[in-house]
Amino acid sequence: MAKELVKNDFADVTFGRKSVRLYDETYKISHEEILEMIQEATTAPSSVNMQPWRFVVVESEEAKAKLKPLIRFNTKQNDTSSAMVLIFGDLQCYELGEEIYNQAVAEGKMPEEVRDQQLASIIPYYKSFTKAQMNDVVKVDSSLAAMQFMLTARAHGYETNPIGGFEAGALAETFGLDKERYVPVIILSVGKAKESGYTSVRLPAEKITEFK
Repeated sequence: MAKELVKNDFADVTFGRKSVRLYDETYKISHEEILEMIQEATTAPSSVNMQPWRFVVVESEEAKAKLKPLIRFNTKQNDTSSAMVLIFGDLQCYELGEEIYNQAVAEGKMPEEVRDQQLASIIPYYKSFTKAQMNDVVKVDSSLAAMQFMLTARAHGYETNPIGGFEAGALAETFGLDKERYVPVIILSVGKAKESGYTSVRLPAEKITEFK
């Protein structure tokens, strides 16, 4: 972790988070720091560690102009944020399975025989999934990384807004990705807040929980 975190208090980072839609448009987060935040966000868990999340960071005026017609009512975030982080799920994430597990062996986190046993069962299992099944897997896993990115960004001194209102059918191709392989999951705006965000309400735990 190259940058000292601005906020280290768990309660502040987690429970102080709000959706911020207006940012300081003059502030740009460096590529180095965005990559740090993504690296930290991807310590999130994923099914059998297949890490299906893929990131496209939209920051240039040209790229933001391409994104603007695809995000409906969220153009203020696009106009003022340091970046719009598009998170996709890779339906063929298992293609990197061997690389992931080889790295685990190289770092002494997994014996070779365990790697071989797990890959021999996991890869065929993933390949047997229908597109709908894989879609569910990569969306759940990528959502975990998205939430972690929002918290990581707060720890770095930034704010975010999760955006689900976008033209899902056009997002991948607009940014040069194969729409049959890469499923759009969510868009996160990130930047230096120019507003505090709104305090919202949550249903009480007793109303949404059952004990059996």
